Formats: sequence, C-alpha cells, structure tokens
Amino acid sequence: MALSPPVNEDPAAAATAARAALVREIEATGAWDDDPVWRRGFAEVPRHLFVPYYFVGAPETARGYERLWGEDPDPKRRARWLRGAYEDGPLATRVRDGRLVSSSSQPSLMAKMLVELGIRDGDTVLEIGAGTGYNAALLAHRLGDDHVTTIDLDPEITESARRHLAAVGYHPVVVTGDGARGCPERAPFDRIIATCTVVSVPRPWIAQCRPGARILAPLATGLVALDVQDTGHAEGRFLHTPAYFVPLRGTGREEHDARQLGGLPRRALHNEMFRFLLALSAGSLDPMEALALWQRERPGRERFGITVSGDHEWAWLDDPEGPYAWPLPD
Repeated sequence: MALSPPVNEDPAAAATAARAALVREIEATGAWDDDPVWRRGFAEVPRHLFVPYYFVGAPETARGYERLWGEDPDPKRRARWLRGAYEDGPLATRVRDGRLVSSSSQPSLMAKMLVELGIRDGDTVLEIGAGTGYNAALLAHRLGDDHVTTIDLDPEITESARRHLAAVGYHPVVVTGDGARGCPERAPFDRIIATCTVVSVPRPWIAQCRPGARILAPLATGLVALDVQDTGHAEGRFLHTPAYFVPLRGTGREEHDARQLGGLPRRALHNEMFRFLLALSAGSLDPMEALALWQRERPGRERFGITVSGDHEWAWLDDPEGPYAWPLPD
C-alpha cells in the first residue's frame, strides 16, 4: 500500500514519495516482469494530476459518496486525496445520478494490460475509453504522442482528458466519438486496448488493424487478448486475471434476470468463475446450461476464448471448433 504523506509535507515531495511507493507496490505484483520498460512510465507520469478529484463511498451521506479534491482548503483532506490517488485501486472520477460513468483503473491492472498488449517501439495504438487520460499518457510516454489515439463518446471526458494530458506535457490525439466504431481516420493500428467492458468485439476494430495486430479488451469479467490475422479474422484467449470495468456506452446485452437465477445454487452464484461464465454466455446459454457446464468442467478463465471470422463471432471453451461454443451478440 502507498505510504500516507504527512499533512504538512511539501506537496511535490509528497506526490513523488507516494508515486515511488505505488511503483514498488506494482513491481511486487510481478505485473511488468516481462516488460520492465513500463516501470519508468509509472514512475514518471503523475497520476494525481489526472484525478484532480474523485469520489469515495460515504454511506452516512445523503448521496452515498463524497468528493475528494486536490484544492480542498482542509490540509487533512488534501492529504487524503493525494494518498488515495496513489493507492493501487480504481478511482471513481465521474458520477451522474448516482451512477458511475468513468473511472481511473487500478494501476497494477493497467500495468498488466499494457504488458499483455505486447507493444513494440514504433507501434500505433488506439485506446477505447479516454477516461482521465492517464493511460494515454503512459502510452505516449512509451511511444510518443503521434503513435497514440484515445477516443471516448463523452465530450466532457475527452475535454478533461485532453486538458490533463497537456498539463503534464503529452499531446496524443484525443477524439470524441463512438469507440465501438474505432477511429478510421487514424487507422491502421498495431494495437487496440479497451478500458471499458464490451459485450463482443466490434468488427471495426479488427478492420482497422494491421495483420499481426493485437486487441486487448475487457469482456464479461475477464480480459480477452485477440491476435488479428487479417481485417476479417481474429482469435484469442482470456487471461486468468479478473477485470471489472465501466461498460462501453451505447452497447447492450440481454441479462439474466433474478427469476432466471433464482433456481441456481447459492454456492454457484457466489463463485466468481461461475459469474464470469454467466456473463460470457448471457443471451446464448440458459443459466442451467451454464451451471451444468461449470459443474462438469470447473474451467478457469484461460480455457475460454473468442473467435471472430467474417460476420460470425463466438465464445468457446478449450477449442474454437469444439462442442462448447456459443455466439456473441453483434
């Protein structure tokens, strides 16, 4: 856990110390063992400047949450804000009508995703979901501004991300638009990374990739890494890592309602892997079918994968052509 800065410590020194502690914490998870160059990015990019305020749960208040911000006149609350900015956890950065619409992801998970993306020098990257701009800054730190594009549907989010990025000296291309459609004017891409959950892999992403590109996206409650063969074909497996992100806005998917889930054993419903299978198969498998599959196989995430071929996209267990496969929504 990042160290708590003393209330009266110089703000710049406190931020530097907190950032160094976060880097050590991420390093201890082994997140960048395979690509230590990311360590420098996390050590140099100031996360707190991308989260000038964020929200934390406060059940005792009328709204159920409170805002912490860096300009709070109370030095103790400012210190609390800075400490939270460098904890290894997600931060709720935008709440509307009590609903979370944007966040800053857990730094160690961000590090793992960036490593799994397999970025090489000179790659061009599209990020789906601009968020605070922090992830785009890490990408720009590694690749340079011209090689990074980040897109978000919400103009308020893109404007604040652009402002945060400029404040720390980064100027990647920030686009306001529908991330599900990609960014054709900046294509082709060598890597696409999504920081929001999708219900299936949008075809435009694949069409805008070069052969040999990689797409990493949260889907269900996992992370799928797809290798792109050409503009119409991609395939890959889930990482073992669980991942929970804000959904990509503008998408929808049939959810199992409470009545459908009512007959399922409580032990299964409380099992994180079974919940992943339910989310991955929603709209395709009946909950009892999913339960039977889970009880028979007890699979981990890494046994599941996704194939996109032309107009067809499906999820599968163990083998794309095997007996356990089901279509994903368009």
